[in-house]
Amino acid sequence: MKRQNQVILSIGSNQGEKLSTIQKCIHLIHNKIGTIIRTSKLYESPAWGFESANFYNCAVLIHSEKSAALLLSEILALENRLGRIRNNQEGYQARTIDIDIIAFNNEVIETEDLKIPHPEMQNRLFVLLPMHDLNSDFLHPILNQNTKELLATTNDKSECKIIQELDSPLQYFNLNQFNYIAIEGNIGAGKTTLTNRIAEDFNAKTVLERFADNPFLPKFYQDQSRYAFSLEMSFLADRYQQLSDDLAQFDLFKDFIIADYHIFKSLIFSKVTLTEDEYRLYRKLFDIIYKEMQKPDLYIYLYQNTERLLQNIKTRGRSYEQDIQADYLEKINRGYLEYIKSQPDLNVLIIDVSDKDFVNNQEDYIFVLEEIQSKIKK
Repeated sequence: MKRQNQVILSIGSNQGEKLSTIQKCIHLIHNKIGTIIRTSKLYESPAWGFESANFYNCAVLIHSEKSAALLLSEILALENRLGRIRNNQEGYQARTIDIDIIAFNNEVIETEDLKIPHPEMQNRLFVLLPMHDLNSDFLHPILNQNTKELLATTNDKSECKIIQELDSPLQYFNLNQFNYIAIEGNIGAGKTTLTNRIAEDFNAKTVLERFADNPFLPKFYQDQSRYAFSLEMSFLADRYQQLSDDLAQFDLFKDFIIADYHIFKSLIFSKVTLTEDEYRLYRKLFDIIYKEMQKPDLYIYLYQNTERLLQNIKTRGRSYEQDIQADYLEKINRGYLEYIKSQPDLNVLIIDVSDKDFVNNQEDYIFVLEEIQSKIKK
């Protein structure tokens, strides 16, 4: 699974209400561009290279699925929204807001519009000091130095003083109040993608289903009646072993664990795929196993309508899934909803993501986080 890009942005302002502008900028970046993982302190420094009012500066570390070019485009639009007017005048200028991409992973990028790492970062104390606050694993890919080493060797001796701490948007999400979250959904709902993204952003442990290793899965989609029982039994055995092993090695009072399935999905799928006699036998075995399993503190069901599920399945391009029919997906969905109704003691959150894209749209991802946050007991 591809990890999100780790990006460091430098933010500055020396016109108008500098503090409120930077705070608004941080909020908009988090809600519209990328998840802000850490925020530096706020610094005041003299204008660099020209005579003007002092700047307020900070840095943020963000996670994003977007390319560097797309991030630049969205950042320029955000600057414009916050009142920055660019002109063709040469040299440095005063500005309401200035957002620079300082680092993108540890990559070197050189295009007409974008140079990463920022070519002057090592010569700017107002960039290096906030970067150092972020405690990132940044290593300058050309100079082969981390921020501590860059600070020790920079020629910039200008005065940069700390003004105050800045709130980090993620501090308002207390997902680690749950020791164990299970995210479920129909085929193509995006449960694994969401699980991985939340785990990266909140430094959680993951338990991911090993469906790709199941030799019966491609055979099942070719001949369901012949391979259904073998498939469901192999899934049940593997899920039981994986959850038992993985949850046992994590300290449920210290580790925040997030899984992209719950053992009960075995019963939901088997009820749809097995004959009546096969299901009765399967249910006896399942009930024995289910009694021993750790139950999640929060069970999330991602609901998507059938049309959207079929689009997602087609887009991700797994050959053995391309013949899945709408009625099969609808049976699976009904099975999940019936299960949820039958579990009054399970802390359940149903999120309708039929019109959401939490991979490519940051606002949709924040919407999902806010829904999860709403389930935390006050």
